[in-house]
Amino acid sequence: MSRARTARRIAAGAAYGGGGLGLVGAAAVGLVLAELQFAKRTVGTGLPDPPRADGLYGSEFAGPEPGPGPLRLAMMGDSTAAGLGVRRAGQTPGALLASGLAAVAERPVELRNVAQSGAMSDDLDRQTGVLLDDGRPAPDVCVIMIGANDVTRRMPPTQSVRHLTSAVRRLRLAGTEVVVGTCPDLGTIEPVYQPLRWLARRVSRQLAAAQTIGVVALGARTVSMGDLLGPEFAANPREMFGPDSYHPSAEGYATAAMAVLPTLCAALSLWPESDRLEVARNEDMLPVAKAASAAAGQAGTEVTQARGPWALLKHRRRRRVAAEDLAPAEPSAELPGTQVAGT
Repeated sequence: MSRARTARRIAAGAAYGGGGLGLVGAAAVGLVLAELQFAKRTVGTGLPDPPRADGLYGSEFAGPEPGPGPLRLAMMGDSTAAGLGVRRAGQTPGALLASGLAAVAERPVELRNVAQSGAMSDDLDRQTGVLLDDGRPAPDVCVIMIGANDVTRRMPPTQSVRHLTSAVRRLRLAGTEVVVGTCPDLGTIEPVYQPLRWLARRVSRQLAAAQTIGVVALGARTVSMGDLLGPEFAANPREMFGPDSYHPSAEGYATAAMAVLPTLCAALSLWPESDRLEVARNEDMLPVAKAASAAAGQAGTEVTQARGPWALLKHRRRRRVAAEDLAPAEPSAELPGTQVAGT
């Protein structure tokens, strides 16, 4: 069965309350998950909690005249969104995205990160409540990174997609733009060997495609994490892996954040939009399921709904931003009720 067809079945099951849908044979899935859990034990855990990066970024863009106020950026998801494995707040994906967004928008950005290390998609309801139910204005845009723990802990993919789409729906109804970084390619984890690496890749990419189908129908955009870090990790693991040899290092998180930034800016109409598709960059307009399947295998690919059952598959060119604006920066102001970690 093609990845697109499987992803459609998972997304349909999520939409209509279906139960778990097997991606591959049960015995094969068991072997994959056992190998992934072994990989986690092999590389080790025990990392300290990620630094809190909540605060104001790009305060230098606040002019003397009263303006519209800072853009409100939120981060949700698992350890990838939280930035587990780095020591400085400015090295987390949220801080990097806030700094980059401020530089492009030339406007301060207020960051709130409610991501939780170890979270699965069923924690997104709680995280969404934290963002929307505390009396503060809803975020202008929210980045969600989720999926890897759903695979390793055997959450049925229909349930995974259902939890994700429920959170996205709540955010969209609140007026928040949403960008989802889909499930990463678990076949890039070094201690997982063939043929289990191939199976891990298949399972995670099918979930990523189903996530895309589910959320683009709600007006959100997705960016494929895929094997984004795979080539860099293989070529230079000492720099791209963090101290546990499992989570990304500061350089690894920066690679992921800069893949998300163009889509984040486009969601806020800060990035040049063009109806012309660049065939040389493998851009296309495809049925949603086919676009989702193609994106799952091409890291850094954006999928956004165009019209009807069609979606745009885009590889956005990165605009030039001053290096000092993208350098890791610490928040310049705290938000009420939060702690900002020092260096």
